[in-house]
Formats: sequence, C-alpha cells, structure tokens
Amino acid sequence: MRIIAIGCEYTGATTLLDNLMAWGHERGIHHHLDDHFTIPDSRNLSPEDQMVMINLSPILKERFQRMQIGYHLRLMHRYDHILLGGFHIEEVIYGPLYYYPGIVVNETRKYEAEMPEDTILVHLTARPDVIQTRMETNPHRYTVIKKEDIPMLLDRFRREFRVSWIKHKIEIDTSDLTPNQLLQTFLDQSLLHVNTRDMLMRLAER
Repeated sequence: MRIIAIGCEYTGATTLLDNLMAWGHERGIHHHLDDHFTIPDSRNLSPEDQMVMINLSPILKERFQRMQIGYHLRLMHRYDHILLGGFHIEEVIYGPLYYYPGIVVNETRKYEAEMPEDTILVHLTARPDVIQTRMETNPHRYTVIKKEDIPMLLDRFRREFRVSWIKHKIEIDTSDLTPNQLLQTFLDQSLLHVNTRDMLMRLAER
C-alpha cells in the first residue's frame, strides 16, 4: 500500500503508521516509513540536530521542506509499500503558520498530479477537546500546534483533504478509538481502495 496519513497533531497519524508497519512485518510486507516532515524531525535526529532544525531561518526551513517532499515523491514510485506521515498536506498548513510565516506554499496539487494512482490519503481527525486532553496528558517533546489553533487546524486539514486530487480517500475520527481499533478501522475501510495485489493478499489472509 501507498499511504499518506494526515491530520492535526495528536489525532493519531503516527500511531496508525507505526501499527501498519508492525502489521505489515507480521505478513512479510516491509513498508518504507517516513514520518519526519514535522519540524523538528523527532524520529531520526539527535536532540542537538533537532535544535538546529528549530533554529534554521524561515527561508531555509521552507527550502529544506520543499526539497524533501520532492525527494519522497520519487520514493512513492520506487516502493510498492510506503507510509508517509503528514507529507505535503501537513506542510501547506503548518509551514506558513509555524515554520516560515509569510512564505506561501503553492505546489500542493502539483505534487499530487505526480503520485501513483493507487495512493491512499487517510485523514485522521478528533474532537477539539480530545486533542487538547492528549496534548496535556501525553505531550510531544516539541509540540508544533497551539491550543487556540485546534479548531482552525481541524478545519484546514478537512478542507485540504476534501480538495485533494488524490482519488482514494479515507476519513477516520479517532476520538474514541484505541490504537488497535484505529488500525482495524483503517484496514476495513481501505478494502475499497487497495490495488489488486493488496486486495488478493487480504482475501487470502481471510
């Protein structure tokens, strides 16, 4: 599967991708996983390098983000199984708000025109109060979003999801789901969107 999981921070995109990675390994499917498009990259960078990313100038942040999105667009064609967290849609929302205010991101649809046809866009959402509770009870080391922005961010992600040119789309409200329930919900809903190869694999497993 080629999956792009998007959503306001604390809606569960990373949880879903990590669980899909484990689910794939159990079945001999080795996804390429990249979930490092949020500044700073909390997966692959040391604390020192994270601070370097945070302190880059706005113009260098924009340039770096644009180049890594272009690079990973190539990877979508190289790997049959790839999981991307946030990716280009997160960037069009978070970039001008938090990383480089005043710089416009305008290549979102161009990226989508170059993606493989079987790409699945997954939009994860949750109630504002649930997101705020998650922020307070299990905060990320470098939380990007602001509490007062949550309603606006939920609306922005929903809008970008709806206008996306990606044909295969899934939307999941994670407010009342455990991580295992989220994974199963995705697996159930994705049956309508997976390509023939992945559909045969799922049917054989059943």
